[in-house]
Amino acid sequence: MTDNIDKEILLRDFFRNPQQSNYSLSPNGQLIAFMQPHMNRMNVFVRSAEANLGADAGVNKATRVTNETERDIAGYFWKGKNRIIYVKDFAGDENYHVVAVDTDGNNLKDLTPFEKVQARIVDDLEDNDTEMLVALNKRDPQIFDVYRLNVTTGELRLVAENPGNIQGWHTDHDGRIRAATTTDGVNTTLLYRETEEGPFQPVLTTNFKETIAPLFFTFDNKYLYALSNFKRDKLAVVKFDPVQGKEMETLFEHPEVDISNLSYSRRRKVLTTITYTTWKRERKFLDAEMEKIFQSLTAKLPKYEISVAGRNKAEDMFIIRTYSDRSLGAYYLYEKATDKLTKLSDVSPWLREEDLAEMKPIFFTSRDGLKVHGYLTVPKGSEAKNLPVVVNPHGGPWYRDAWGFNPEVQFLANRGFAVLQINFRGSTGYGRKFWESSFKQWGKEMQNDITDGVNWLIKQGIADPARVAIYGASYGGYATLAGLTFTPDLYACGVDYVGVSNLFTFMETLPPYWKPYLEMMYEMVGDPEKDKTEMEATSPVFHVDKIKAPLLVIQGAQDPRVNIAESNQIVEALKKRGVVVEYIVKENEGHGFANEENRFVVYEAMEQFLKKHLNDTEVTRALQAGNVLGDPA
Repeated sequence: MTDNIDKEILLRDFFRNPQQSNYSLSPNGQLIAFMQPHMNRMNVFVRSAEANLGADAGVNKATRVTNETERDIAGYFWKGKNRIIYVKDFAGDENYHVVAVDTDGNNLKDLTPFEKVQARIVDDLEDNDTEMLVALNKRDPQIFDVYRLNVTTGELRLVAENPGNIQGWHTDHDGRIRAATTTDGVNTTLLYRETEEGPFQPVLTTNFKETIAPLFFTFDNKYLYALSNFKRDKLAVVKFDPVQGKEMETLFEHPEVDISNLSYSRRRKVLTTITYTTWKRERKFLDAEMEKIFQSLTAKLPKYEISVAGRNKAEDMFIIRTYSDRSLGAYYLYEKATDKLTKLSDVSPWLREEDLAEMKPIFFTSRDGLKVHGYLTVPKGSEAKNLPVVVNPHGGPWYRDAWGFNPEVQFLANRGFAVLQINFRGSTGYGRKFWESSFKQWGKEMQNDITDGVNWLIKQGIADPARVAIYGASYGGYATLAGLTFTPDLYACGVDYVGVSNLFTFMETLPPYWKPYLEMMYEMVGDPEKDKTEMEATSPVFHVDKIKAPLLVIQGAQDPRVNIAESNQIVEALKKRGVVVEYIVKENEGHGFANEENRFVVYEAMEQFLKKHLNDTEVTRALQAGNVLGDPA
């Protein structure tokens, strides 16, 4: 830790489970559910919604309704006023089961008790207390059929059999499956039918690069609201006629970024807000009532970003969540009639905002003239000059970093490291052209953007060029390996978390339900036959002779997305060369570590690794001069 950091916070305080989280209201508004640790696992609790109980009293009088001890519950929601539905997987394999339990903890039932089958929620059927729609790949591992599921008995009834190419199902406001999207691997077709009994008809076919993604039906169930970049660069919110196959009107578009969502009031049947993200999340209000609510909440909670996390059916009670770059925030109960706001719980009260660092937006120009955005977090109390830096490329890679609380970033900053996050080309939210510029650019222009960001930081005088590390998960893990391989003099060390090392074996071990997208993956990443030379050139495992910086590798044995073979290959190849490599594998984890005790192991190892290799400038400068660091043993 650098001398001018105000306070070193306990590592486990960044990565322990929340005090409480995921608050939600029962449909009648009489009960509140939330998640809280029980035996180190996040479980569901239920309490009265009476605001006069206060936060502490309310939690003390709560009833625990689940008893999961192996893994945290992945998520839950209300089904009627007395039933809770939650989702769980086993050891990180992502084969999620849907489980139901009464609000008193009785009548627990695994509703999808099928081995090696993944359940997906299609529609919770909010107005139906006993049934919901789920998609299961139990008939064929590659495709999902839709079933009507009784949440009390577990009875399943097939309502839509997948012919083999449907990748998404869409219901109207009455819970009827009226639209679907198909893929042949490259082209996407929107299907529509007037009634649930009728056959689907193709409406519009586009290349996967163009999107008309249905959000929900209009309130008369005739038309669709959708996100569309059809014949435009940025995603816009449009009203779409599924009979004519045409856009009827554009509700809103932004000149610089994609639109991300459109919200509505189910009770009042009006559109309420459009959201999009520049460097922070922003809203365009379409409804005076919702705008008034947010104005009131902003006045009461002026330092925070605010979101609506839940509501009752009458929409006169809301669960409000706050957050910022330095806080996981809190949950509140808001009563519209009285404009009353009651705090329910802080998420992580042991972390004090005043001890944490600000996350600031940055941008730079890449070597080929592209404007690239990102974020820089400088340790609190430090001058932004000559600092050790951890470059943290995001996963996806078709994803983006956004302003908000990130425990990894705050932990690293608290230990004295500046953190650079880069929305390299291919990151979503910046339009189609920016996204497409990443195709077949793994290890090439995408990696150059990260390299250019590091060099920009060095040129600014913020980064000490001898003390730059790279750490990332999933695609970020690949970018870590690529950084150490293709720019070996740039980084003092790297941490690869469930990252790809071999593009060929990565393609071969994709989950079966990703196989329909294989042709698209070939176009976006590379075709193992047509692009064999390029894929060999950009797969780090074939170039381990170039790696000289120490490496820490972290992998979940049950990972269905990035098979453990990806980490095994790079570790074995490096050990043969005598390069320092530490390897952590957990048998009960998948694509990222969910269990609290495993997270502690990962970040404790990362802390020691980074301190060792970034604080010893003599060693790192010798490394960058060309000396390979071997295992002293």
